Amino acid sequence: MVHLKQPQLSGLGRNPAASLDVLVRLSAHEAGRHGLTLHRGQLPDAVVEALLTHGGRDSAVLLYGNRVSPAMRRRIAGHPDPAIRDAHADFVRTMVERGVPMSIEDLVEAYGRPPAELAAGSDLKLRVMVAQTWRERPIVVQLALLTDPDPEVRAAATQAKDSGVPPEYYERCLADPAIRANVACHIPLTFDQFDRLLATGDQTVLHAVAGNPHLTADMVSRLQDSADPSVRVAVAYSRHVTPETRDRLLALVEAEDATGSDEAALALHWSPYEPSWLRDAPLAERLTYIDCPHAVFRRILAASRDLPEAAWQTLDEDPDVSVRRTAAHRPDTAPEVLLRLIRAHGERSHVRPLLVDHPNFPRKELRDLVDERNPRVRILALKDPELPVAQLRRFGDCEDSFMRAGVARHPNVSADLLERLLVDPEPRVAEDAAANPVLPRAWMDRIITEAGL
Repeated sequence: MVHLKQPQLSGLGRNPAASLDVLVRLSAHEAGRHGLTLHRGQLPDAVVEALLTHGGRDSAVLLYGNRVSPAMRRRIAGHPDPAIRDAHADFVRTMVERGVPMSIEDLVEAYGRPPAELAAGSDLKLRVMVAQTWRERPIVVQLALLTDPDPEVRAAATQAKDSGVPPEYYERCLADPAIRANVACHIPLTFDQFDRLLATGDQTVLHAVAGNPHLTADMVSRLQDSADPSVRVAVAYSRHVTPETRDRLLALVEAEDATGSDEAALALHWSPYEPSWLRDAPLAERLTYIDCPHAVFRRILAASRDLPEAAWQTLDEDPDVSVRRTAAHRPDTAPEVLLRLIRAHGERSHVRPLLVDHPNFPRKELRDLVDERNPRVRILALKDPELPVAQLRRFGDCEDSFMRAGVARHPNVSADLLERLLVDPEPRVAEDAAANPVLPRAWMDRIITEAGL
């Protein structure tokens, strides 16, 4: 997050080329300390000492683990001021009280006890947190959590998809209202258990059962006439229904969505269900879904890595862009396929790796994107580290601040353009300019001096 009032100081704090002297001086200013919290890698001891001096407890909260050297960890642990000495531990305890997830490593460090002891302690909220975050717990600990007297702990212990419930505990867990739904969504069910779960009348339990991948054909058949749109979608994605039944069930939900049903809209567009079983199906069976009218099946097929060339050609021309994107992440995607996708739709920044980072992407074509009308496509030209300064100037004059910020981060930015971006009215742009490692050392000194540091 950018420091709105002093973005240049904040940017300098995370600049990987900033000297030790610059970092130490920055620690005397709030904005500089803000940037230092984002500085990559271990902070030098002198910087940590300066942060403790100027930032006190607020800085000490973030000085732990690999952020600081072993020597400075010992220095903080023995600090005469308890506010600094206990800053990180107090922060973790506060987060536990508020139910904010913390890693098991943080919990062990803050409470000074091994995980098994934390899981068996008297603090309810701490037991809940351990159950949520200690994924690799031994079975003896898991069994203790499954039989914990508090339902919150039992629920936390069964939240994960692979919650480690042994078969001999299935019946007990399915009878427990606190964890029934958590368990019913992933363990093999007998028909008697299936019947009893439906008889509860609990919608959460119904949704859990509907998405259970181990349902038999008879169980799926029992769910086909459900009035619940989410259940219909789950059944439609089952391996046990015919294409005709699948089409009918999804058409019903689509019709309800068209009439304004929120439940139907959620079931269609935000459903947690998918035909995950298709991933492990034999190749011949998977290929029968290449022309399936429902994109989710084609998308899962496109995530395969063993399809014949003819299938890839079909998927590369799929009418649904999400299917084409998924197929494009295969190792041998043709350069022209990647470029065509980028030109038409840009990137999805939250999906890694990016298509422009694919080994086969024709990176020499990146600079040709500077003339694209869509700014979300045009900005990808900045992935070319040698983009000419003339093109960078065009982007630097762009109305969209995200384009100017991209120029501010670019390794080929000219000195005069970088200097202009340092005073950009958009704080994020100015901060990115100050964080650029090509920023001259003399400019760093000037920024700090002008700030009175």
